[in-house]
Amino acid sequence: MNRPYHGSVVTNPDTATNSGPGTLAVELTGRMLIETALLNKGTAFTLDERRELGLLGFLPPQVETIEAQVARCHRAFRDKPTGIDKHIYLRQLQDENETLFYRLLQEHIEQMMPIVYTPIVGQACQQFSHIYRRPRGLFISYPQRDEMDAIFANVHREVEVIVVTDGERILGLGDQGAGGMSIPIGKLALYTLCGGIDPARTLPILLDTGTNNRERLDDPCYVGWRHERVRGGDYDEFIEMFVEAVMKRFPDALLQWEDFASANARPLLDRYRDRLCTFNDDIQGTAAVTTGTVLAAVAAAGSRPADQRVVLVGAGSAGVGIRAQFIATLMRDGMNEADARSRFHVIDSKGLIHDGRDDLHPTKQQLVQLSEWLSDWDVSGSITLADVVRNARPTVLIGVTGRAGTFTEPVIREMAAHTDRPIIFPLSNPTSRAEATPADLLAWTDGRALIATGSPFEPVQFDGRTYPIAQCNNSYIFPAIGLAVRAVHARRITDEMFMVAATALRDRSPALDDPGASLLPPLSNIRGLSRHIARVVATEAQRQGVADPCSATELEQRLDRTMWKPEYRRLTRAT
Repeated sequence: MNRPYHGSVVTNPDTATNSGPGTLAVELTGRMLIETALLNKGTAFTLDERRELGLLGFLPPQVETIEAQVARCHRAFRDKPTGIDKHIYLRQLQDENETLFYRLLQEHIEQMMPIVYTPIVGQACQQFSHIYRRPRGLFISYPQRDEMDAIFANVHREVEVIVVTDGERILGLGDQGAGGMSIPIGKLALYTLCGGIDPARTLPILLDTGTNNRERLDDPCYVGWRHERVRGGDYDEFIEMFVEAVMKRFPDALLQWEDFASANARPLLDRYRDRLCTFNDDIQGTAAVTTGTVLAAVAAAGSRPADQRVVLVGAGSAGVGIRAQFIATLMRDGMNEADARSRFHVIDSKGLIHDGRDDLHPTKQQLVQLSEWLSDWDVSGSITLADVVRNARPTVLIGVTGRAGTFTEPVIREMAAHTDRPIIFPLSNPTSRAEATPADLLAWTDGRALIATGSPFEPVQFDGRTYPIAQCNNSYIFPAIGLAVRAVHARRITDEMFMVAATALRDRSPALDDPGASLLPPLSNIRGLSRHIARVVATEAQRQGVADPCSATELEQRLDRTMWKPEYRRLTRAT
């Protein structure tokens, strides 16, 4: 029996699979076929396909390979003068020919990932209303909340992975309103590029609950709902309606929450994590990739996780997640909870978070350091980052503040005076918001720092050596989570699945064999790494009873079948 594919295509199950070329019987012909991005092959349509599918005359006579098309597109990409121009070009290509888009990205991944996602995606969010070309995904605005079911009914295909944002806390740029849609689009591109998720089965969603960004509201080109943000019970009710609609229309889909404000991110995760297959990448994905990279740095330094003293600057969603996962990692290795908590010092905009402060929001109570642990510190008044570094003598310093220059030279030199290999991660995105540059960190530590950043940085030349800079990017984790979930039909995503993902990432660190190498594998190997992490995560999901059981051999086969590849298929006309 034939089955529908993307609403307008029928595949022969004997010849077509998700993982490779086959024959597709299509209902669309002529220009409608060319204008369907998931089916379009452009100049790669064969002469037989052109005759059968009503394409004669619509294409130049030359029949090209996908390799020739990639070469042409790469030349056009290089000719674009700025990062945002390159981003617009790639988004246009994605809208015209998705197979070619992903093949181009796969062959030039290290060059193009920073354009498709961080740091250039930040500019795309800020300029979204000015560079908007064609619709992609769903915009669900608050005034249309009662039409939620009708909106989802317009999606005439099966969806396996959804990324949703309300645009309130985009990277380190804050509230971008409807412009936040560039984030789900970019994230899902990485699900496909890195984890092999079929792009036909992904759906980006923007929940438009207004914006408090006056620049956006005053912009005559702004495409979003011109209203201040909806808050409180009305917001919660809207989110509930959205989740109910997702569960009704796509009950087996993976739902990823992305770039929600800290006040909403954790409550939403806690509210829905046991009702559907869902996670928050800012909390759990960031925690996993950071923990895995810290563990790699610890091993490269010849130390142990239990010997670390961590200072975390930034108390938002990312900071909360990093702290929780690293504490859980220490406890799993045998440390009691009190000792594990004592190793962590969290700093917000007003200084160290401790139980002597009376200005803490309830969401920060879990981050407090006990005053009794600070009794011998030489401090008075608000306890600054410099105070914490001088007294706690951290071995690990992590920044998730969104504020450039937070890690100053005096602070870094103080840290370096107390540890041989300071582990320093300025993780804020985009590049302009990084807490410090790798070049400065290496200069201030005499080349001893072990560094990972949130956005990409070029290798640094210092004292006659070249230092590769690892990009501690969530793309090392969340595509693998998606691949694992789809391969074994996981019904829930647990904290333990992220913990084993972090360990699997550490185990593939080049620095384990060469302390001078990057802490993370090169992006050119990301698909193989994602498959490795997915295997470990899927096995853990099965162990916890939240996924379909299968043998190790069958799991390998499922992973192979699930991973989509950017290769053209032979198209025939449906009868």
